[in-house]
Amino acid sequence: MPEQTTTYSWTDTYYTSKPKRSVFSSIEVRDIVVAWLALGVAFVFGLTGGILGAITRFAGNGFLLLYGISLVTIGPGFVLHELMHKFTAQRYGFWAEFRMWPSGLLLALLISMFGFLFAAPGATYISGFEIDRRENGLVSVSGPITNFVIGILFLPLLLFGSGVIQFVGYIGYQVNMTLAVFNMIPVMPLDGAKVMAWSKLVWVALFALFIVALALFYIYIFPNFS
Repeated sequence: MPEQTTTYSWTDTYYTSKPKRSVFSSIEVRDIVVAWLALGVAFVFGLTGGILGAITRFAGNGFLLLYGISLVTIGPGFVLHELMHKFTAQRYGFWAEFRMWPSGLLLALLISMFGFLFAAPGATYISGFEIDRRENGLVSVSGPITNFVIGILFLPLLLFGSGVIQFVGYIGYQVNMTLAVFNMIPVMPLDGAKVMAWSKLVWVALFALFIVALALFYIYIFPNFS
Protein backbone atom coordinates (compact mmCIF):
# COMPACT_ATOMS: atom_id res chain seq x y z
CA MET A 1 0.00 0.00 0.00
CA PRO A 2 1.56 3.36 -0.98
CA GLU A 3 2.28 5.90 1.71
CA GLN A 4 -0.55 8.34 2.18
CA THR A 5 -0.33 11.98 3.13
CA THR A 6 -1.78 12.65 6.55
CA THR A 7 -2.40 15.82 8.47
CA TYR A 8 -0.40 15.11 11.60
CA SER A 9 -0.71 18.54 13.17
CA TRP A 10 -3.26 21.32 13.19
CA THR A 11 -1.06 24.08 11.81
CA ASP A 12 -2.14 23.65 8.17
CA THR A 13 1.06 21.73 7.54
CA TYR A 14 0.90 18.38 5.78
CA TYR A 15 3.47 15.67 6.35
CA THR A 16 4.22 12.67 4.18
CA SER A 17 6.19 11.11 7.03
CA LYS A 18 5.63 11.27 10.74
CA PRO A 19 7.50 13.89 12.76
CA LYS A 20 9.57 12.82 15.73
CA ARG A 21 7.21 11.39 18.30
CA SER A 22 8.67 13.31 21.24
CA VAL A 23 7.99 16.73 19.71
CA PHE A 24 5.72 19.21 21.48
CA SER A 25 4.67 21.96 19.11
CA SER A 26 4.63 25.55 20.33
CA ILE A 27 0.86 25.62 19.78
CA GLU A 28 0.41 22.54 21.95
CA VAL A 29 2.53 23.97 24.77
CA ARG A 30 0.56 27.21 24.61
CA ASP A 31 -2.77 25.36 24.73
CA ILE A 32 -1.69 23.24 27.70
CA VAL A 33 -0.54 26.26 29.69
CA VAL A 34 -3.64 28.35 28.89
CA ALA A 35 -6.01 25.49 29.74
CA TRP A 36 -4.16 24.77 32.99
CA LEU A 37 -4.21 28.42 34.15
CA ALA A 38 -7.84 28.99 33.14
CA LEU A 39 -9.03 25.86 34.93
CA GLY A 40 -7.22 27.07 38.03
CA VAL A 41 -9.28 30.27 38.04
CA ALA A 42 -12.52 28.37 37.38
CA PHE A 43 -11.75 26.03 40.27
CA VAL A 44 -11.21 28.93 42.70
CA PHE A 45 -14.54 30.47 41.71
CA GLY A 46 -16.30 27.13 42.08
CA LEU A 47 -14.66 26.33 45.40
CA THR A 48 -15.55 29.70 46.95
CA GLY A 49 -19.17 29.66 45.82
CA GLY A 50 -18.79 32.02 42.87
CA ILE A 51 -17.19 35.29 41.96
CA LEU A 52 -18.35 37.12 45.11
CA GLY A 53 -16.74 34.51 47.31
CA ALA A 54 -13.57 34.68 45.24
CA ILE A 55 -13.45 38.47 45.62
CA THR A 56 -13.81 38.07 49.38
CA ARG A 57 -10.96 35.57 49.43
CA PHE A 58 -8.87 37.87 47.26
CA ALA A 59 -9.38 40.71 49.75
CA GLY A 60 -8.18 38.40 52.51
CA ASN A 61 -5.17 37.16 50.54
CA GLY A 62 -6.73 33.69 50.26
CA PHE A 63 -7.24 33.77 46.50
CA LEU A 64 -3.61 33.14 45.61
CA LEU A 65 -3.41 30.25 48.06
CA LEU A 66 -6.50 28.59 46.57
CA TYR A 67 -5.23 29.29 43.07
CA GLY A 68 -1.92 27.61 43.90
CA ILE A 69 -3.79 24.61 45.34
CA SER A 70 -5.90 24.37 42.20
CA LEU A 71 -2.84 24.38 39.95
CA VAL A 72 -1.28 21.40 41.78
CA THR A 73 -4.52 19.40 42.02
CA ILE A 74 -6.84 20.27 39.13
CA GLY A 75 -3.97 20.90 36.71
CA PRO A 76 -2.36 17.46 36.84
CA GLY A 77 -5.78 15.82 36.77
CA PHE A 78 -6.69 17.31 33.40
CA VAL A 79 -3.32 17.94 31.78
CA LEU A 80 -1.65 14.62 32.60
CA HIS A 81 -4.84 12.78 31.60
CA GLU A 82 -4.63 14.29 28.12
CA LEU A 83 -0.84 13.92 27.84
CA MET A 84 -1.10 10.23 28.66
CA HIS A 85 -3.48 9.85 25.73
CA LYS A 86 -0.85 11.60 23.62
CA PHE A 87 2.08 9.47 24.79
CA THR A 88 0.16 6.20 24.43
CA ALA A 89 -0.98 7.09 20.91
CA GLN A 90 2.59 8.01 19.98
CA ARG A 91 3.76 4.65 21.30
CA TYR A 92 1.66 3.02 18.58
CA GLY A 93 3.08 5.29 15.92
CA PHE A 94 0.32 7.89 15.72
CA TRP A 95 0.73 11.64 15.87
CA ALA A 96 -1.15 13.24 18.74
CA GLU A 97 -1.44 16.76 20.05
CA PHE A 98 -3.47 18.49 22.73
CA ARG A 99 -5.74 21.33 21.67
CA MET A 100 -7.61 23.56 24.07
CA TRP A 101 -11.27 24.26 23.49
CA PRO A 102 -11.68 28.05 23.91
CA SER A 103 -15.48 27.84 24.10
CA GLY A 104 -15.24 25.13 26.76
CA LEU A 105 -12.79 27.17 28.84
CA LEU A 106 -14.98 30.26 28.58
CA LEU A 107 -18.04 28.25 29.58
CA ALA A 108 -16.15 26.80 32.53
CA LEU A 109 -15.21 30.29 33.72
CA LEU A 110 -18.75 31.62 33.31
CA ILE A 111 -20.39 28.70 35.14
CA SER A 112 -17.81 28.81 37.93
CA MET A 113 -18.72 32.44 38.64
CA PHE A 114 -22.03 31.10 39.96
CA GLY A 115 -20.32 28.54 42.19
CA PHE A 116 -20.50 25.49 39.93
CA LEU A 117 -17.71 23.53 38.31
CA PHE A 118 -17.74 22.43 34.69
CA ALA A 119 -14.60 21.59 32.78
CA ALA A 120 -14.12 20.84 29.10
CA PRO A 121 -10.69 22.39 28.53
CA GLY A 122 -9.82 20.53 25.35
CA ALA A 123 -8.78 17.16 24.03
CA THR A 124 -5.93 15.20 22.52
CA TYR A 125 -6.40 14.85 18.79
CA ILE A 126 -4.90 11.76 17.18
CA SER A 127 -4.08 11.33 13.52
CA GLY A 128 -2.96 8.27 11.62
CA PHE A 129 -4.11 5.16 9.81
CA GLU A 130 -5.32 1.71 10.76
CA ILE A 131 -5.66 2.01 14.51
CA ASP A 132 -7.36 -1.16 15.74
CA ARG A 133 -9.89 -1.57 18.53
CA ARG A 134 -7.28 -2.74 21.05
CA GLU A 135 -4.95 0.18 20.40
CA ASN A 136 -7.82 2.63 20.57
CA GLY A 137 -8.94 1.07 23.84
CA LEU A 138 -5.47 1.30 25.36
CA VAL A 139 -5.06 4.91 24.26
CA SER A 140 -8.43 5.72 25.82
CA VAL A 141 -7.98 3.86 29.10
CA SER A 142 -4.60 5.48 29.76
CA GLY A 143 -6.27 8.76 30.77
CA PRO A 144 -8.59 7.44 33.52
CA ILE A 145 -5.84 5.17 34.85
CA THR A 146 -3.60 8.23 35.11
CA ASN A 147 -6.25 10.01 37.16
CA PHE A 148 -6.56 7.01 39.47
CA VAL A 149 -2.80 6.87 40.02
CA ILE A 150 -2.59 10.61 40.68
CA GLY A 151 -5.45 10.30 43.16
CA ILE A 152 -3.59 7.55 45.02
CA LEU A 153 -0.49 9.76 45.15
CA PHE A 154 -2.54 12.45 46.91
CA LEU A 155 -3.92 9.95 49.44
CA PRO A 156 -1.00 10.12 51.94
CA LEU A 157 -1.40 13.91 52.13
CA LEU A 158 -5.10 13.44 52.87
CA LEU A 159 -4.65 10.72 55.49
CA PHE A 160 -1.53 11.92 57.28
CA GLY A 161 -1.27 15.63 56.51
CA SER A 162 -2.80 18.58 58.32
CA GLY A 163 -3.96 22.06 57.44
CA VAL A 164 -3.22 23.15 53.89
CA ILE A 165 -1.33 19.94 53.11
CA GLN A 166 -4.33 17.82 54.05
CA PHE A 167 -6.62 20.08 52.03
CA VAL A 168 -4.39 19.61 48.98
CA GLY A 169 -4.69 15.85 49.46
CA TYR A 170 -8.46 16.15 49.87
CA ILE A 171 -8.95 18.09 46.64
CA GLY A 172 -6.37 16.11 44.69
CA TYR A 173 -7.90 12.75 45.61
CA GLN A 174 -11.51 13.82 45.11
CA VAL A 175 -10.96 15.53 41.76
CA ASN A 176 -8.86 12.78 40.22
CA MET A 177 -11.09 9.93 41.34
CA THR A 178 -14.11 11.83 40.06
CA LEU A 179 -12.40 12.32 36.71
CA ALA A 180 -11.50 8.63 36.56
CA VAL A 181 -15.11 7.58 37.16
CA PHE A 182 -16.64 10.21 34.86
CA ASN A 183 -14.35 9.45 31.93
CA MET A 184 -15.09 5.71 32.19
CA ILE A 185 -18.83 6.22 31.63
CA PRO A 186 -19.51 4.19 28.45
CA VAL A 187 -21.00 7.03 26.43
CA MET A 188 -19.32 8.63 23.43
CA PRO A 189 -17.12 10.61 23.25
CA LEU A 190 -15.92 9.61 26.74
CA ASP A 191 -13.06 7.15 27.16
CA GLY A 192 -15.30 4.49 28.67
CA ALA A 193 -17.18 3.91 25.40
CA LYS A 194 -13.95 3.13 23.55
CA VAL A 195 -12.63 0.95 26.37
CA MET A 196 -15.87 -1.07 26.44
CA ALA A 197 -15.75 -1.49 22.65
CA TRP A 198 -12.30 -3.03 23.10
CA SER A 199 -12.85 -5.15 26.24
CA LYS A 200 -15.94 -5.30 28.42
CA LEU A 201 -13.93 -7.18 31.07
CA VAL A 202 -11.33 -4.42 31.33
CA TRP A 203 -14.05 -1.79 31.46
CA VAL A 204 -15.99 -3.56 34.25
CA ALA A 205 -12.86 -4.19 36.33
CA LEU A 206 -11.56 -0.63 36.11
CA PHE A 207 -14.92 1.09 36.45
CA ALA A 208 -15.67 -0.96 39.58
CA LEU A 209 -12.24 -0.09 41.03
CA PHE A 210 -12.71 3.62 40.39
CA ILE A 211 -16.25 3.61 41.80
CA VAL A 212 -15.06 1.93 45.01
CA ALA A 213 -12.21 4.42 45.41
CA LEU A 214 -14.59 7.37 45.01
CA ALA A 215 -17.29 5.82 47.21
CA LEU A 216 -14.83 5.27 50.07
CA PHE A 217 -13.94 8.94 49.88
CA TYR A 218 -17.56 10.07 50.25
CA ILE A 219 -18.32 7.54 52.97
CA TYR A 220 -15.29 8.00 55.21
CA ILE A 221 -13.58 11.29 54.25
CA PHE A 222 -16.14 13.75 52.92
CA PRO A 223 -18.30 13.89 56.09
CA ASN A 224 -15.30 15.08 58.11
CA PHE A 225 -14.72 18.04 55.77
CA SER A 226 -18.29 19.10 55.04
